[in-house]
Order: sequence, then structure tokens, then C-alpha cells
Amino acid sequence: MQTWVIKLGGAVLNTENAAKALFEVLASQTQAQFVIVHGGGALVDSWLKEAGFASAKHQGLRISPKEQMPYIVGALAGCANKQLMSQAIIAGHKPVGLSLYEAGIISSQKLKALGQVGQCDSGVQSVIPELLKLGRLPLVSSIAFGDDGLWYNVNADEAAAAIAKELDAEIIFMTDVVAVLDANKQPLHQLDTNQINTLIAEGVIWGGMEVKVKTSLLAAQHLRRGVYISSWQKPENLVALLAGEHVGTKITP
Repeated sequence: MQTWVIKLGGAVLNTENAAKALFEVLASQTQAQFVIVHGGGALVDSWLKEAGFASAKHQGLRISPKEQMPYIVGALAGCANKQLMSQAIIAGHKPVGLSLYEAGIISSQKLKALGQVGQCDSGVQSVIPELLKLGRLPLVSSIAFGDDGLWYNVNADEAAAAIAKELDAEIIFMTDVVAVLDANKQPLHQLDTNQINTLIAEGVIWGGMEVKVKTSLLAAQHLRRGVYISSWQKPENLVALLAGEHVGTKITP
């Protein structure tokens, strides 16, 4: 049975019934098994603001000082993860909430200036294959642990790509836009390395989408096949992708 890693943007939590609709579609797809990896940037922003912290990003990555980590961990591994679990249960799944550690990923500091932003390294045995055998739905937050026991905040796109590599799974990055857009805000159906580099240099692709596209390209190169960026706002897109149709933007290695 084919395994699909689906990265869900945290914005899905801000749209009523969006996650539930997506989980209902997954429940209808009995010929595949799924692993959900999620972010929750808007929720983190809200929690940090309420706590009196300012949020800052560098090239689409959230700067994560140690003093902010309890709020980041609480928002992502706690509130966002459990909100998704609630919607999955309503849709008939048997979800299990995980951090990246249980998913087989050890983290280390990406760049000192970013604080506790982590990069993905393999290093521990993943519990995901056993959970899938039991018919459970893994819901993985982008919170990680290092060998030093410290918490790390990992970009959820990078986390999804790392898990897909570990599982040799297909991957779909589901975001709040229908596809990667060109300078005229029109969807781009396919992108390769040269096109991506050009669009980034021209400032067409930037910020969070730049991270997403670069991560998608790395995933495509590691998996040696195309990966998709599509919209969670149209759950039917997922059915089409599982059926082999071209929906959204295909990133090719």
C-alpha cells in the first residue's frame, strides 16, 4: 500500500471545517495510507503576541529564541496538534499525535542567529511504520528534540520532506494557494531547478513560499520523482493527485 506524507499549512486551523473536510477525503481513500505533518504559524504568532514577544523571520524561517520555545512548543505540539486530532476523530480516523523525535528525526541547530530553529537528521527508529500497520493516522508536529534533549522548532515543510525520505513515501505540500504563482499571479503547473532559481532571483517566489519550493525541490531530488504543491482549500484536489492527475504545481528534480 502506498504511503503519502501530506504537509498541512497551519492556516487550515483558521478556516472552519477545513481540516475536517480534508480528513473526510482521506477516510474515503482506502488504497493508501497517510502521515500528516503540520505547522501552525498563525497560532504561534498569536501566542507569542499575547505573551508580549515580537515575532521575527529570516528567509521564511521563524527566529526561535530559547525564551520563546515554551510558547512555540505549546502552540505547535500542543494546541495545533490536538485541534487536528479532534477533526480527524470526527472524520472517523484513529489519530496519534507525535513530535519529530517519535517520527525518527533528531534535530540540531540550523544557524546560531536563528536560535532554536532546527535541521532534520535521522538517528532514531521511527514508530510511524508500526502505527500505520495498526491503522492509526500519525499527526506529526514540527517540534523536534536534539541529542542534547533541547527543543527545536523545525520548518514543517522540511520536516515533511525528511519524513517522506525516511518512509520512501510520496509527498504533497498542501498550502492556502492553489499553486505556485508567476509574476502575474497565474498558477504555474510545473517547475524545475532552473525555473525556480530564476523566479527566486526575480523576487517572484519569496518568503515562506521560497522555503516551500526549495524544500519541495530537495524532496523531489531525494525521492527522485515529482512532488506537488496544492491547496487544502479544495480537498477534492487530493483525490485527483492520488489518482495520478496533475493538480497544483509539480516540482520536478
